Amino acid sequence: MVGAISGQFMNLITGAGYTQSSIQMKDTGRDKNEDARLTLFLSGDVMTGRGIDQVMPQSVNPHLYEHFSRNALDYVQIAEDKNGPIPDKVSFKYIWGDALKVLDEIKPGVRIINLETAITTSEDYDRNKGIHYRMHPENTEFFTTAGITICSLGNNHIMDWGEDGLHETLMALHNRHILTAGVGFNGKTAAEPAIVKTGTGRLILFAYASPTAGVPIQWGADKKKEGVNLLTESKPENVETVINQVRRYKQNGDLIVVSIHWGENFGYEIPGEQQEFAHKLIDENVADIIYGHSSHHPKSIEVYKNRPIIYGCGDLINDYEGVSGYEYYRDDLSLMYFPTLNGKGELQEFRLIPMQIRRFQLCKPSYENIKWMEKRLNEIYHKYGSSVVENPDCGWNLQWG
Repeated sequence: MVGAISGQFMNLITGAGYTQSSIQMKDTGRDKNEDARLTLFLSGDVMTGRGIDQVMPQSVNPHLYEHFSRNALDYVQIAEDKNGPIPDKVSFKYIWGDALKVLDEIKPGVRIINLETAITTSEDYDRNKGIHYRMHPENTEFFTTAGITICSLGNNHIMDWGEDGLHETLMALHNRHILTAGVGFNGKTAAEPAIVKTGTGRLILFAYASPTAGVPIQWGADKKKEGVNLLTESKPENVETVINQVRRYKQNGDLIVVSIHWGENFGYEIPGEQQEFAHKLIDENVADIIYGHSSHHPKSIEVYKNRPIIYGCGDLINDYEGVSGYEYYRDDLSLMYFPTLNGKGELQEFRLIPMQIRRFQLCKPSYENIKWMEKRLNEIYHKYGSSVVENPDCGWNLQWG
């Protein structure tokens, strides 16, 4: 049955003018004569299921299979109880809110998110999991509204709705010309990167998912079945796996982003094996950015040999507004990450822009919240030799060294 589904899905893609390899490459069409510097937009988890999906123009069946709630509309009500009414059937621009102005002003050449939501109407939920995220396929304009280039899909929610849900997710994104990485029809395609041709050369993103972030072992892709590009980062042999995969593709002048969904949802401690893993990839010249995510709040950033390591980006968009239990971490406050690299992959500057989720919309935080966030970031960054200082325009500049 799996092979029949995969074959049917591939026929749909090729019928739309795509092939497996062409899906994974995109030309941004930037000016080839510009200075050899590239600014990226990176975000942590974008969780557009449950309550967020229910306020979008189209919504899936709201029924949930959680202990906490059986109806996704409950999350809308909780958010409204916290901060006031949310408009019915909001526009895609509404949810991005003030983030769109930031993107328009900074104009990053490549825009990358970790999409932690299946795009599907499938009802085949994973009965071994307690929480399932999905959004309606007709809402994929949400991603093009913000000009998203790549969705990293190697995470613990992308297969919440089974194989059909995974296929529908890929179809929806590829039909919008959005690249993906971290999942595939088998182990080989799950390990394939997304490649973007920019004015400074190629940017290549490799995506991995770790069981430490709650990714089910059985989701791992292999020779005979589709799934995620599974990695247990604490094992030394897996460092070599990444090194070998990158070297198959890397050419002189390429910028390499290694996206890893790892670690627990809450907590600021960075396991030693994560740091060793990240350092090894940089030492071996196979990573220019380590793009870590899974934590629901921002974690530390380290700059090692002029390469940034983001240990946990935190959520950018979620429906946790009003849900109590982890107030200490302020998961309503999020960050937009804008690293700028030169043609050698060296970090030149790094801007961080704070956002706050209110009424399911990204908004500029209050002065008090910005100062709280600045203090917290400097507390957790200090151990790794970095800090933030206020940018005159907006947010902060990262300092290191």
